[in-house]
Amino acid sequence: MKLLKQLSVLAVAAALPLTADAHRAWMLPSSTVLSGDAPWVTVDAAAGNGIFYFDHFPMMLEGVGTPPANSNRQPAPLTITAPDGSEVAPQNGHLGRLRSSFDLQLEQKGTYKIAIANIGRVMGMYELNGERERVMGSLDDIVKQIPADAEKVNIIRSDSRMELFVTSGNPTEDVLKPSGQGLELQPVTHPNDLYADEAAEFVFLLDGQPAPGLEITLIPAGARYRDSEQARELTTNADGKVSIEWGQAGLFWLEAEYKQTEGLEAPVSQRRASYSATLEVLAP
Repeated sequence: MKLLKQLSVLAVAAALPLTADAHRAWMLPSSTVLSGDAPWVTVDAAAGNGIFYFDHFPMMLEGVGTPPANSNRQPAPLTITAPDGSEVAPQNGHLGRLRSSFDLQLEQKGTYKIAIANIGRVMGMYELNGERERVMGSLDDIVKQIPADAEKVNIIRSDSRMELFVTSGNPTEDVLKPSGQGLELQPVTHPNDLYADEAAEFVFLLDGQPAPGLEITLIPAGARYRDSEQARELTTNADGKVSIEWGQAGLFWLEAEYKQTEGLEAPVSQRRASYSATLEVLAP
């Protein structure tokens, strides 16, 4: 299977319609490591030209605000998993012009996972009479909708996943278990136990199996105030593992993408999968 780096279209596709836009999507937490009794976290979710800067549009999330009546975008599935495995609803949700926001009270001690995932999404693209067309739905529905005389037919299956981990008290492991679907992060180093002077190790899985040769992009926050993004490119080894030297404290955006164009079962012609996460690295 062929692994390569693509533009960050699929990360946005977790919450937006599949378009040619190359805007990046992300979740921005007020904090990821907290203490005290039942602390609160606020999370913003948006897509824009840069990382952690609100300059384009909000991510539409299920249970967070009310989409405009004229919107053609479907809210993406937002799942919050508590340390004991139960699901928690977001609170005080708001859909603004440039970002969505919600609160989460950490009533349990341990690690919570906040995830936006679209698994098994299918899109068909084709040309007819010189016009480019696009259809979405189940695979059977898409096949039926594409005319027999269509040209340049491309049916794409995509899996996208965006995650954020927050911990009250000591980090716990239960929410880190992979689902075996799509592209996932299996931490060796806990994502809420990251320090600027310590290397972290992560394993990436594709459908539950190690993903070797996967290219990872890592961008520190604050790019708006620098001459460059200072993006770093890393590659997983034969076991799907990557080691990261942070070099500084602060927030980081991590992204990985996978693309397969050979060995697929017809009529699917492309398989894509993306993973992104916001990680907070603490000072020593």
